[in-house]
Amino acid sequence: MVPIGAASRGDGPPAPAAGIVDLAARAQAMRRFNRFYTRQIGVLREGMLQSEYSLTQTRLLYELAHREGLSATVLGRELGLDGGYLSRTLAGFEKHGLIRKQPAPNDARQNILTLTPKGRKTFAPLGQRSQEEAESALAGLPESEQARLVAAMHTIEQLLGSPEAGQTPAAAPACLLREHRPGDMGWVISRHGALYAKEYNWDIGFEAFVAEIAARFITEYDPQWERCWIAEREGANVGSVFVVRQSRQVAKLRMLMVDPAARGLGLGHRLVEECIRFARAKGYRKLTLWTNDCLHAARRIYQQAGFVLVKEEKHRSFGQDLVGQNWDLKL
Repeated sequence: MVPIGAASRGDGPPAPAAGIVDLAARAQAMRRFNRFYTRQIGVLREGMLQSEYSLTQTRLLYELAHREGLSATVLGRELGLDGGYLSRTLAGFEKHGLIRKQPAPNDARQNILTLTPKGRKTFAPLGQRSQEEAESALAGLPESEQARLVAAMHTIEQLLGSPEAGQTPAAAPACLLREHRPGDMGWVISRHGALYAKEYNWDIGFEAFVAEIAARFITEYDPQWERCWIAEREGANVGSVFVVRQSRQVAKLRMLMVDPAARGLGLGHRLVEECIRFARAKGYRKLTLWTNDCLHAARRIYQQAGFVLVKEEKHRSFGQDLVGQNWDLKL
């Protein structure tokens, strides 16, 4: 057997240079992995996640379910889709009542796409099945092997997203913003309680305060006018924020929180920006919030987003003497 890259005996043509052969072998290995992984995640099935929708259609529904203020132009550019194919797919969604279009506030030539209640109801089981399939695939491995697998996936993202590959580098695992699902409110309550006790010495009364807000959000949730975003990083929850309806014209931003594990990535700004985009898209005239003056990082985010301090009041809460603040943003 002739070693890879070695010269062959006899009168045949010389073997290709070692680098060329190695590259070809690596490309074959990559293709083999692609065949394995597409079979593993069910890409070859006629419908993704036991549905009538293709992989591309499912991805479009996912983007529209998790982000606000998207236009067809942005979707096409970010997903690398052919314009004609994208237009036909979106037209089909609109025909079946899954999406609606409305002119962009700052550019009448662009239409902002949003899922209708029917669209959200259609996507919900797809998102749940995708999560269940991923959890099922991981559940058969010990926790150490799960971590090893996820780390390998991050390595692929980083290397194929490097400048050498012609793409934006993925220096750190991205934070995914998604809507809440069962179990998230318990995490929001627990993490707020533990984090504020550690960083501000607030007592368990704050955890009860957060629990009341979370319970009311669940029992009175109006998906047409309200939203919760949970930030995920490497499969773990690392942040939250809520928009709740106060009146026809006023929405309230609540419970902005970024876990220390995800600080320094601009996640707080991103969560607030999502709230602002959502409130504007829904036609609210004002976004308001209540905080305390000791929460310096959050206050900087609000100020940079354009919020204005309108009221201050001293109070005794959570075992501390505090100064409560009301901030407003005109939309």
